[in-house]
Order: sequence, then structure tokens, then C-alpha cells
Amino acid sequence: MGNLHSVETCLGRLGQGCSLVKKPKDLEGIDALILPGVGAFDPAMVNLKATGLVPHLLRWGQADRPLLGICLGLQLLFEQSDEGHDSGLGLLAGRVQRLPEDCGERIPHMGWAPLKHHGTCPLLSSDAPSEWVYFVHSYAAVPTDTNDLKASAPFGDQEVTAVVWRGRVGACQFHPEKSSDAGEQMLKRWLTWLHNGAEPCL
Repeated sequence: MGNLHSVETCLGRLGQGCSLVKKPKDLEGIDALILPGVGAFDPAMVNLKATGLVPHLLRWGQADRPLLGICLGLQLLFEQSDEGHDSGLGLLAGRVQRLPEDCGERIPHMGWAPLKHHGTCPLLSSDAPSEWVYFVHSYAAVPTDTNDLKASAPFGDQEVTAVVWRGRVGACQFHPEKSSDAGEQMLKRWLTWLHNGAEPCL
């Protein structure tokens, strides 16, 4: 769904191989999933359903196996989106809403912004509490449980969701693979977390 190659390239720089999952059988032997994506909510869900992967992704998430969503991949983890009519995966409670238009900011939001931490998760480090990362989006998730919100970013005079996490399932609205060294270090921390046993994040 758009940014597969850039994610694969970034993982390769970190010495981590990966496999492209196109059908349920491709999940055999997989220890962790990355759900990247750019584009619109409904077409993405239609494409996922066409692969037959949706029930398998639901079982994966419900079993609390490691899953990282990126950009649109974050939004698909939620229940609904203002952008479309289809239901999302619903692995995280909440709704994806259009960015506020009364903030004096251009939509789509494209560019760099600093993170504000609200909790801990495998992507984030307390040693780097305000990393600048790269966003391209017009919508942002609003988690029902505020404990799921691990980082936000400024948009005008408001804060919007940047990182969510529950258990072993999490996601970032920004593109770590396009966020220079800061983003690469986040993916490196996630890989280290996986290799160290993937302890669930509260």
C-alpha cells in the first residue's frame, strides 16, 4: 500500500530481512508484522479484504502478536474513519478523524514535527523525548482509551496522535523510514524489542 519499498530498504540498512505478505499462506513462519500504507482508508480495507488477510490479521492482533502499523497502517487498526464507510480492523478502540481545519495549518499535513511523549513503547526512548519525524496525512486517530496514546505531535494549536500502543500491537502516524536517523533508530529499537522477547507494553 504505497511505502513497502522504503520500509523494506530501511529494514535492510538495519540488517533485518523481511518478506512480503500477499496471501494468508505467506504468514507461515512469520514472527512479526508491519502494516505500512499510504492512501485512503476504504480502498485500503477493500484491498486487504481481497487478499483474504483480514481474518488472519484480526486473529494475529487478538492473540497480541507483534504488529506495527505505519501511517495509513495506524489508521486501519482502529474501528472507523471519517474518510470512509468501511470498518477498520478494530484492534484498537477509537475513530480516525479529519485533521482540524481551524488551526491555520495546511491539510494534508506534510513535513517534520516534534514528538511529545505520553508513555512508553518499543519505538520511543526516554533519552530522546522530542524527536522530529516526517508526516504526510490528512487524518489522525483518536483512541478511546487515552492510555493507548504514547506520543502526539503539534498541529497548529492542537496535538494529534503520533504513536499508539497496546500490548504488542502498536503504530505510528509518521513515516519512520523517511524520518532520517531518528526514525531509523525507532525501527532499530522495535527490532531489538522483538529479538529480546517482545514484552507487552501497557
